[in-house]
Amino acid sequence: MVKLRLARMGRKKSPIYKIVAADSQSPRDGRYIESIGQYNPLTQPMTVDVKEDKMFKWLKNGAQPTDTVRSLFRRKGLWLKWSLIRKGKSEEEISPIMEQWQQLQVEKLSREAEKKARRKAKKKSEKTQATESSTAS
Repeated sequence: MVKLRLARMGRKKSPIYKIVAADSQSPRDGRYIESIGQYNPLTQPMTVDVKEDKMFKWLKNGAQPTDTVRSLFRRKGLWLKWSLIRKGKSEEEISPIMEQWQQLQVEKLSREAEKKARRKAKKKSEKTQATESSTAS
């Protein structure tokens, strides 16, 4: 059985993972059939580069992604695209759905940034109150 999974590359304490199609019996960093992408968890935000045509080819041939790889595909929107392809949707039907998904992701990122900014401002105000109370004593 073929699995789409991560193979660790890179140096000690700075991993970079290849997303590969490999036989389920082969070791994690061992032989693989084909490389279909790369995942770097250390960049901010993390980067996932996938060759979509190769990914869809392997999924059509019955390859099973591991849970981690599936979650990476979900973050990129590729799993949504794959589910639409499996349902028999055409490219004209898929593109507006993918654009809508992309807009939702942008909104989500902006909400997270606002939340982070509010948390930072709250922490800063608590810190200034603590220093004022300690100097008043």
